[in-house]
Amino acid sequence: MNVLGNNYPRIDLASATVLITGAGRGIGKATAAAFAATGARVALADVDRTAVDQAATEIGSAATAYTLDVRSRVSWDKVVADLGRVDVLVNNAGIMPIASFLEESDDVIDATMGINVLGLVHGMRAVVPAMIDRGFGHVVNVCSLAGKLPIPGLAIYNASKFGAVGLTQATRLEFAPHGVSVSGVLPSAVRTGLTSGLQLGHGMPTVDPEDIAAAILETCKSRRAEVPVPGYLSALDLGLAVTPERVLNLVRRAAGGDRALVGVDRGARAEYAQRVKEVSIEQ
Repeated sequence: MNVLGNNYPRIDLASATVLITGAGRGIGKATAAAFAATGARVALADVDRTAVDQAATEIGSAATAYTLDVRSRVSWDKVVADLGRVDVLVNNAGIMPIASFLEESDDVIDATMGINVLGLVHGMRAVVPAMIDRGFGHVVNVCSLAGKLPIPGLAIYNASKFGAVGLTQATRLEFAPHGVSVSGVLPSAVRTGLTSGLQLGHGMPTVDPEDIAAAILETCKSRRAEVPVPGYLSALDLGLAVTPERVLNLVRRAAGGDRALVGVDRGARAEYAQRVKEVSIEQ
């Protein structure tokens, strides 16, 4: 057992190949830059080829861009075959539509579940078998605190992230005997396009993409099962378990818990909403 208290084989990032999805912008791009700074070979994958090409160019010679639709196992297999080896997989790609449950479109629902849940499934099934054969590897699934905390106006996103958390916890147990670790990183609200048009702060912890990138990088050493960002939210599970619903509702009301239903700046969110619409139609 190493000094950090886990039995997983050490991964030398300076010689590692890291595959990151949703790497064209936001958390994925920041994470790619963080890994590149360690000396790792970084594969940036995104359905938006223009964005991922630009991100890879900005990061430099350690970065290579790939087109990847995480909903497609064929697309995954092409990228993995070209890389030849993946030591660290960061399943980051995700979308966050905002709408009441009954008003959300079928296309957006299908895309949300396909990207946020099946994207993780396809990614791990494409990459982990070779990790098991080698006896080491690490997977980071970027989930969300919305995988623990229900929010009106984000019901479909909640469903996808609750699914991502459960998938991460179960696969961690399955892969651990083979030397392969799975960590879930659960950001609160992040200052990216996903939260555009939403009122941030006012009881909602808000962080930057670089904060999430740092947490992802740290899991390569600690191999922790679950990492909320910011870290003080690690007590959330216990709080939700022991607090009566009436009290939770009062807290939600005081913190503006319905902000995804009312008060959304649709103009500020228009660009992101259009991207969600386009990727939903592209299925």
